[in-house]
Amino acid sequence: MKKILFVTSEAHPFIKTGGLADVSGSLPKALAALSQDIKIIMPYYQATKTFADIGYRCSLRVDNRDVNILETLMPDSQVTVWLIDCPEFYQQPGNPYVDAQGNPWFNNAERFALLCRIAVEVAMNRAYLDWKADIVHCNDWQTGLAPALLSLEDNRPATVFTIHNMAYQGLFPTTVLTALNLPGQLWHPEGLEFHDMLSFIKGGLVYADRITTVSPTYALEIQTALYGYGLEGLLIHRSPDLVGIINGIDTTLWNPETDTYIPQHYNADSLDDKQHNKAELQKRMGLPVDSQIPVLGLIGRLVEQKGIDLIIDCLPELLAMPVQFVLLGSGDKSFEQRLQNLMHLYPDKLAITLGYNEELAHLIEAGADIFLMPSRFEPCGLNQMYSQRYGTIPIVRKTGGLADTVVDSIPENIVNHTATGIVFNDANASALLEAIKRTLLLYRLPDAWTNMQKNAMHSDFSWQQSAERYLDLYQNIQP
Repeated sequence: MKKILFVTSEAHPFIKTGGLADVSGSLPKALAALSQDIKIIMPYYQATKTFADIGYRCSLRVDNRDVNILETLMPDSQVTVWLIDCPEFYQQPGNPYVDAQGNPWFNNAERFALLCRIAVEVAMNRAYLDWKADIVHCNDWQTGLAPALLSLEDNRPATVFTIHNMAYQGLFPTTVLTALNLPGQLWHPEGLEFHDMLSFIKGGLVYADRITTVSPTYALEIQTALYGYGLEGLLIHRSPDLVGIINGIDTTLWNPETDTYIPQHYNADSLDDKQHNKAELQKRMGLPVDSQIPVLGLIGRLVEQKGIDLIIDCLPELLAMPVQFVLLGSGDKSFEQRLQNLMHLYPDKLAITLGYNEELAHLIEAGADIFLMPSRFEPCGLNQMYSQRYGTIPIVRKTGGLADTVVDSIPENIVNHTATGIVFNDANASALLEAIKRTLLLYRLPDAWTNMQKNAMHSDFSWQQSAERYLDLYQNIQP
């Protein structure tokens, strides 16, 4: 049994801004199910939702600051969660990283440096918790200083650093160095320095014993200039220690046989029942109820990374076809405005809900026939896996985790019953439109379509497989 300290800046259901929270809420539970002793440590934000009792465990003085560590449990598990209670740093309202205007909190460097310092104290058994880690598993830039600081410790635990998205690096001007009081031996171009700035992510990339990212294809992509954001050389250098492990999904939460958010349960043997959800989705979105018309769905951030501009560019031609399109998301205000303008032009074909709604997200996955995910880059992606589980055929661009989780419906894959979706290569509107046309041709072939739905629904995207790969990694590293 390994003692694993899982260091994260967010975890579902306590607080969530993106996929990191989903991983932090699911992977520790899957590792605990494999009989590992795993503890999560994260900040106690003002917006943190709590479920079980929270108890006081200890107080630490770190960097001339008094900090409490509180303890609770991850819901539906016995996984201990240690919450770092420091009101001066974590009691801002709302989002953990940015204010209401979308600007980063002015003291983010100090806030997340504290998370890393406390993680080190806990991992080294200096926190009065009578527990010393064998493995410290850090996630994204907010935790990047922990492997760097641990590299200076004697008899330290092994360290793993997971990249969930290379686009976010935690870069700060050198003026923060005084406030952070970092050891001088970490400050050099082969260490935390990056073009005269402090880079939190480099702490993980340089000093962790092993680096993981959230899909095998993304592990290769980040070693190129297009996806490496200036750190591709370092990642190539560390490539012997870099591995891509695909994220799992919560198969209890996303299960068409038991989903409490959808009106009609179904499985691969009762696909006709999916039509009830389609009718309900059409009704709810104010679209004509018609079982023959294919419904395309999209749930996600309306930003360039997600290829929303590709969709907008091909919408007039797409909506000239016999289809309906349902979209749930928010993001770039100009994309939101253009989509709303198009909705007024095509009220019987296009329905948009701005914002996020969990119930509607589940209904779209269950009620749509086709799911669009034309991302420019996608480290892992979850919705293409949810879609397959619900027999909703994904159209994805061949990048990152999308390439690793969707099997294209080329003729040989249709014949050997492995096809689960449609994959296209180029990040432009015409390539997307061709992929949609190819999908609509298949939709008109009921036997081929049903076979593809069943293939997709039988895919195994559970966390158990991923957890076993992480456990294998943990067991084979030496600090």
